[in-house]
Amino acid sequence: MTVQSVLDEVRKRRGTGAVIPVIDPATEEQITEFTDCGQEAVDEAVARARASFEAGVWRGLPARERAKVLWRIADLMDQHAEEFAELDSLNTGMPMAQARMIVPTCAEFFRYYAGWCTKVNGNAYEVQMEGGVSGSFAEMHAYTLKEPYGVVGLIFPWNGPIFNACAKIAPALAAGCSSVVKPAEETPLSAVLLERIIAEAGVPDGVVNLLIGYGHTAGAALTAHPDVEKIAFTGSTEVGKQIVQASAGNLKKVMLELGGKSPVLIYDDADLNMAIMMASMGIFVHSGQGCVCGSRVFVQRGVYDQVVDGITTIANALQLGGPKEEGSGIGPLISQKQLTRVMGFIDEGKRDGVEVVTGGYRLDRPGYFVHPTVLTNVDRDMRLYQQEIFGPVVTILPFDDDDEAAALANDTTYGLAATAWTTNLSRAHRIAKRLHAGTVTLNSQLNFDHNVPFGGYKQSRWGHEFGREGIEAYLQTKSVWAQI
Repeated sequence: MTVQSVLDEVRKRRGTGAVIPVIDPATEEQITEFTDCGQEAVDEAVARARASFEAGVWRGLPARERAKVLWRIADLMDQHAEEFAELDSLNTGMPMAQARMIVPTCAEFFRYYAGWCTKVNGNAYEVQMEGGVSGSFAEMHAYTLKEPYGVVGLIFPWNGPIFNACAKIAPALAAGCSSVVKPAEETPLSAVLLERIIAEAGVPDGVVNLLIGYGHTAGAALTAHPDVEKIAFTGSTEVGKQIVQASAGNLKKVMLELGGKSPVLIYDDADLNMAIMMASMGIFVHSGQGCVCGSRVFVQRGVYDQVVDGITTIANALQLGGPKEEGSGIGPLISQKQLTRVMGFIDEGKRDGVEVVTGGYRLDRPGYFVHPTVLTNVDRDMRLYQQEIFGPVVTILPFDDDDEAAALANDTTYGLAATAWTTNLSRAHRIAKRLHAGTVTLNSQLNFDHNVPFGGYKQSRWGHEFGREGIEAYLQTKSVWAQI
């Protein structure tokens, strides 16, 4: 399946709603379009998923057979790695080198969870209960079963289309669930190729059902559907709250990976060259469009000016451009809507007296490019300090000691990730305990491994992905009692 054939396939997706253009963010040109699927398509997809689950065509297979199919998906992804990279690069504007690095990680989700297929088990308990009708001891045996939820809705965002798709589909399949999958309307391309590969690998019809449409139409219909038992969503905190409300109809379970306003602490004893480089890439990579991007940097006062100068130097050295432009290291924002949002935060900050050390403007060229932006003299009550911007914008503030650093870092409604840079390992581990975040990295940033669970505190997450927790998120526990 070539890139052009995927674009043609997307164009053939005809629903009952509005026509949705797919725009190349690096050129602002339309690359294809499709029609919003509509309520009827959602109902049909859920019905197919329900029928496949009740029939047991997937969940009823021996675990080892499901594992073989997941492994075949990974192998097919490897075979089509260049197409996946081209599609996500075209769709999001990310550099091809970045897209090529992501695809092997995505394929590995299926191999990793293939290994978990045969390791899903409950626990056994020997129980002695005093009393009963005879008043004597009743010897009991109890055990638990781990069973798939059933029909799950998987909704993922535009900032990492194929990564987020695989992160949800792989554990859902390993658990034995049937699913309805909805990518962001801006980035449906790689999901269409993945749908083809999943079918080719041997996943039965009706087990994975792809819908493409708007979040406020198709996504809303899926989250409110009474025959969906669980929703797994990655996106903004605002939409996450709407999903929680929509789930109330049948009290479906909800797993949410939401926004972040991640702090980065740089102490005066840190390896400053490494800290400055990683703090810069930790916010400017993918134009800051990542939930774990370190958008708030706090620097111990003695090295504050040095860090501000270092991050500014890197911001000015980064070359922005489209995937086909030689030497480009950072791509555009995803859309005109996101560009307007990011520039709105920056312009508001300028009016409020923020110092723009560098950046703060859109590039004078086609595409949704914003120069990497460094802001100081930021008041902690400002909107750009408190809210997730999701762009290449970093605020840098000084601190004096651990107490102030922890207070600054935790002064947010989010709690997804946090970082500390210090060569004092005792201090590093002490501050890690004080940071209100689901993932804390010490002397490193942007870490990932399939085996390590990923979650958040406060308004950043419900539940965990990756690792053992990733498959358990799609399983429910049944307790069984038997008198001996």
